[in-house]
Amino acid sequence: MADRILIVEDDERIRTSLRLSLEQEGYVVDEAASGESALDLFAAQPHDIALVDLMLPGMDGFECCRALRRTSAVPIIMVTARNDTHDVVAGLEAGADDYVTKPFVPKELGARIRALLRRTRIEGHSGDTVHFGDFELAPDEGVLRHLNGEMVHCTSTEFRLLCELAANPNKVLSREYLLEHVWGYDYFGDSRLVDVHVRRLRTKIEPDPALPSFLQTVRGMGYKLVI
Repeated sequence: MADRILIVEDDERIRTSLRLSLEQEGYVVDEAASGESALDLFAAQPHDIALVDLMLPGMDGFECCRALRRTSAVPIIMVTARNDTHDVVAGLEAGADDYVTKPFVPKELGARIRALLRRTRIEGHSGDTVHFGDFELAPDEGVLRHLNGEMVHCTSTEFRLLCELAANPNKVLSREYLLEHVWGYDYFGDSRLVDVHVRRLRTKIEPDPALPSFLQTVRGMGYKLVI
């Protein structure tokens, strides 16, 4: 069955161009001109990936991402008109897994979509259960839980990132390594993807995210999970 993609874009020309390009690659594509209509479409028919423009009328792309995240771990690629650090970081903090900047090359967007879908699906995560602090990470089950039994909600990208770090306990992994092994990117990866997802994970597993005990930064080298 073909993967289903939701395009959330208010510019009809861009939306149509995107749809035609993605349909040529074999995807089923639904279109929404606003965040509100996108949420209605997503509620009626789950999608495998969402492309969300940040500058939308009414509900903007940031709020649309947050709303999608409240109910789903679907991979989200945000589309922005500027490679502005504030916009990119804000979009990633809102729950996006990746971003592309207008004007973008369809071939690159297609590669990003394929990489996210591949990493989301193929991985039946494997590995022994890992304990750190008050948490238990069970890769085979696809869950992170507090020792009191409460589940910790993670997006698929956050979970893959934590599994990769847990598979290499106390070892420093570079941002480039993590981009390749978590996002599946090499030449077009952006280290901000790693940094923002690490910050999001810290809010979920660290007693004090500003002074992390487990997910530590090794300046000039990368990150490690201390177990």
